Formats: sequence, structure tokens, C-alpha cells
Amino acid sequence: MSEVTIIHEADLAVLGGGTGGYVAAIRAAQLGLRVAVIEQDKLGGTCLHRGCVPTKVLAHAADLLAAARRATTEGWAAGGLAVDYAGLQRRKDDVVAGLHRGVQYLMKKNQITVVGGRGRLAGGGLVLVDTGRDQQAVRARNVLVATGSRPKGLPGLHIDHEHIITSDDLLARPTPPRSAVIVGAGAIGVEFASILNDFGTDVTLVEVLPRVLPLEDEEVSREIDRAFRRRGIKVFTGARVDIGGIVLTDTGVQVPFTQGDKAQAVTAEVCLVATGRAANVEDIGLEELDIRVERGFIVTDEHQRTSHPDIYAIGDVTGGLLLAHAAAAQGVHAVEFMAGVESPPVTPERVPRGTYCRPQVASIGLTEAQAAERGLEPAVGRFPFRANSKAQVRGEVEGLAKVVAGADGRVVGIHLVGPEVTELLGEMSVIVSARLPLGDLAWAIHAHPTLTEALHEAFLACGGEAVHI
Repeated sequence: MSEVTIIHEADLAVLGGGTGGYVAAIRAAQLGLRVAVIEQDKLGGTCLHRGCVPTKVLAHAADLLAAARRATTEGWAAGGLAVDYAGLQRRKDDVVAGLHRGVQYLMKKNQITVVGGRGRLAGGGLVLVDTGRDQQAVRARNVLVATGSRPKGLPGLHIDHEHIITSDDLLARPTPPRSAVIVGAGAIGVEFASILNDFGTDVTLVEVLPRVLPLEDEEVSREIDRAFRRRGIKVFTGARVDIGGIVLTDTGVQVPFTQGDKAQAVTAEVCLVATGRAANVEDIGLEELDIRVERGFIVTDEHQRTSHPDIYAIGDVTGGLLLAHAAAAQGVHAVEFMAGVESPPVTPERVPRGTYCRPQVASIGLTEAQAAERGLEPAVGRFPFRANSKAQVRGEVEGLAKVVAGADGRVVGIHLVGPEVTELLGEMSVIVSARLPLGDLAWAIHAHPTLTEALHEAFLACGGEAVHI
């Protein structure tokens, strides 16, 4: 190795300044550790700049548009609605820029050194940094890898970023496409299907698995499938795309697929590939240090330690639930473990999940099927939002609240489909993380009229005691 300049001695070097990385850095600084963050792009990472935040700006605008259209049935005379998409893009950029400045401020406030450049693990606590001008280095007692992920393509399919696109490309478009075929009905595909439909795009959603949102509870999947079809979104599940048959046309792209024994094709302006994300594990020094990687993700133990002493990894680069708040929680646990502070490891059952389509999906813990597979003899309570006063007031009555409890009466999973249900994830997280018993939850008074009453009624329904159904 050629001579490099050690620019900073630290207790912790964080490779990647996304949500997981910068949150871990702040927690480490709070614990008195000297911290350096190496980031090749912008602090905040994918979530802030190309994922959670810009997508939710579009989703919020789509919800407002849908609400304005719905208002004509609720006593309002609203006409001439039009989408100022250029203005919406400026709004999106302003929100992202403001939050980015906030993260930069937090780094300064917590006296965290930020090194701009591409980092590479070199062993012995060294992280080499190519700044574009020279090669520098950070030396630390511990290193935390938080390099995140990127949109994953399909083998054999060329992404041309114009007609065959990723979520990054879609967010950067100056106008919504007139039509779109979305390959993949996980959270990303479902969110963009909902957003684009509200903006007037003719949407076709194609999923190889038997149902949309295949990782969610089956009843959740059915509710979203029905809601999407009612909105005019064409949904094809159990459908396999013929990658080799995808061709560009004069107006866009033609995507052939087979559903059962029936072959068909959809022509659209764009094909959005929403088939998951790939971890950023390339060219960061993993191979040289013999850090274990399986199926494209870094392997860690419950404390986020890799197979190499003193090197940890968190977030998307480790697989599992690729969610920003999961990365942040893993980062906090990892640095607390390094510092000798006791805290619970992050397990999948403790991570809340939100899908920002219309209606929204919120879930945490085990599905009914998973609870049965584990021999928990689940008791299940359901309550439809159609019977909830606040949902009726809002004119949004699709969906349900579903609670899954074990034979011991403790809640192991909660699954909601309905208006703004992601705002209930905080309460849901406390309940499932603490394994609270149904008996105690039945006595918790929920204000009327609120959407949270649906959750309370679902608790009661586990014992056959729901009041309003």
C-alpha cells in the first residue's frame, strides 16, 4: 500500500452517511466516541435523496389530489383540478434540501468529522478514502459499514433510464408518464402504482408471486388488490415477465408476460422495474478482508458484527428488512454494543413496516400464517374501517385492522389497511415490542372519533368482545 495521510484518528469510522450511518454516528458521539463519517455523495443517503422522503412528497400530493376529487361528493364544488408537476418537483427538492441541511448541522453539532469521498476497508482499522483529488485515510478502533443499496434490475434486461427505468429515474422525471407497466408489486411497486394512478397515469402492475405485497399478511394483500382494481389499476399476479421479449416501441416499451397458461403483453410509455434492491458491497474491501457475504448481503450476528473483528455492518447492506428506520435502530444498537451499553438487538419482529399507497398499509410482527407456523395457536381479531366513525367522516372506509395474539394472550402482530394508518405504527410498535397482553389493551381508552378506535376494537375482537360489529 502506498503512503497515505491519516487525516483523522477515531474510535469509530462509519462508511456511509445514509440514515443508518449518520444516526449511528450521532449516537456514538453522544456516548463520547470520536467519530468520522465517510460519504461519497450526500449525507442522508438514498432515503433522503432518492427514496423515502421524495417519494412521500409525491404520495402526499397524490393523497391531496384524491381528497380534492372526493370532496365533490362531500358537499364541495371543486372543479378544474390540475397537477402542477413542475411545482411539485420543486416542492420535493425544497423538502429534501432542507432536511439535508439539517443532517449537516447535526454532524457539526455533535462534532462528527465528515470526509467526502469513496471509502474502502483496508484492515487494521484503516479506511482509505479516494477524495477525487488524493487518497487519504481514517484510522479507527471500530468500523461500521453502512453503504446501503441501489435499485436492482432484472438479469438480461438493459435499463436505458428513459423507457425502462428504476425508481430513481421515475423520481427525476419532469412529468409523470402517460402509461406505465410496473414489474414487481412489493412496497416500491405498489407505492408508485398508487401515486401514478392518482396523477392520471394508466398503470399496469405485474407480480410473479401469487399476490401483491407478498411479505404482508394475506388479508392485507387482498384488501390492496381489491382497492387497486376499484381504482382502475390493472393487477396481474402469478405473472412471469418474458425478459427477452421486452422491446422498445415508437412510443415506449412492450412488456410480454405469462399468467397461468395465458400469454399477453402490455405496451406503455415506461416500464418501471421495482423488483427489489441490491446491496452496495462492491469495491469496498470486503473480499480482501474475507468478510462473509451471502446472496449479495453482508452477514452479521445479532449485534451487527461481521466475520471480521471490529468491523460491523448495518442497514440495507445486510439484507433483511431494507428500511431506513431498521438501519437506524441497528446502528444505535451496534454502537451501544461497542460502548458496552446494554440494549436489545434489532429483530425483524420489532421493525414496523409502512407502505404509502392509498389506502395505506401498516404492520409489525408476525402475520397470522407465521404465528400458526410457529405453533402459537393464534387468536385473531378484525375490525373494518367501514365501521369506524372517523373513517366515515373522512370518506375513506376501505380496509381493516387485524390483531394477531398468541395462545398466551399477548399480541405478536398487528396489520392495518386504511387511511393514514402508518401514523398508528408508534402505538403498534410499543404493543408488539413489549408483547402486551390483550387484557391490558382492552382497558386502554381510545378517543372518539379517531381512527385508532379501529385498533382498539380489533383487540376486543380477539376475544369476541368487539362492540361496534
